[in-house]
Amino acid sequence: MVLIAGLVACNGGGQAAGTTVTLATTATVTETAISTPPVTTTLAVTPTKAATRTATQIATKTPAGGPTRTISPTLPNCLEQPGQVVKKSLTTSLLRDPLEYRVYLPPCYAEQPDRRYPVLYLFHGQGYTDDQWDRIGVDEQSDKLIAAGTIPPLIIVMPHDVSSAQPSETNFSKVIIEQLIPAIDRTYRTKAERQYRAVGGMSRGGGWAIHFGITYWEMFGALGAHSPAVFHSDGLRIKTLLDALPPGESPRIYIDIGERDRPEILEVASWFEGLLDQRDISHEWHLFSGYHAEAYWSAHLDQYLIWYTQGW
Repeated sequence: MVLIAGLVACNGGGQAAGTTVTLATTATVTETAISTPPVTTTLAVTPTKAATRTATQIATKTPAGGPTRTISPTLPNCLEQPGQVVKKSLTTSLLRDPLEYRVYLPPCYAEQPDRRYPVLYLFHGQGYTDDQWDRIGVDEQSDKLIAAGTIPPLIIVMPHDVSSAQPSETNFSKVIIEQLIPAIDRTYRTKAERQYRAVGGMSRGGGWAIHFGITYWEMFGALGAHSPAVFHSDGLRIKTLLDALPPGESPRIYIDIGERDRPEILEVASWFEGLLDQRDISHEWHLFSGYHAEAYWSAHLDQYLIWYTQGW
């Protein structure tokens, strides 16, 4: 209970598992610009100290193995071109202002009109915008890994959370679940099945990833929490949500954090991982060298993308 009271204010209400979702019809999507902004700073982390649990020391409940992909040695010419980042907005009566978001479309998206793609939803940290994941290089890293055949092509959606409120104090989660996800599936050639939809985030965005992945487990096949700041209101209900997960239906879960992160965030991330341990819920836990900083998340982008796309 002490841990719950001290959960980080980087912020859960929401729909209980198993509740029927009614899609709202008052959302309008507007495309405002297309950009492929370059990354202006090269970020890297050089480990200075061995972590208590290293990248290779994974929680014992990690599922072993995975499907093997065969990559064609002949790559289409369009893979030599970068993907696109499209800036869009969704006007909704549930929020005071339109929901701004970015969409990464992989190389060859336009050239292969019959192909459908899995989707990764990535949420930024508190005080930042929908450009954070884009700015630290998630599009460039995706281009590189796709061209190398290391990961399959995917669509990445990066919403802008303008609030610092708890999920129970804003309609943001309702808009994401009831309006944004359906709009993405209507607008783009997505694979809309649960196993082809993942959610992740850094810091406060990691709190959103846990909120969405556990509250709406039936919609997401994978959950990535990078230096997560779990919401206070989710902390009061997350045990109940985990207990309500049907056996074998938990999304794949990945948690990572730097050993020099803020003590309160390290504490809450460890608390959440402990809840998964207690319930024997399969997951990965990584304690790396690093701080609560963009340099840390940028240094691990390849690992994140490879993990999210396993099985795709």
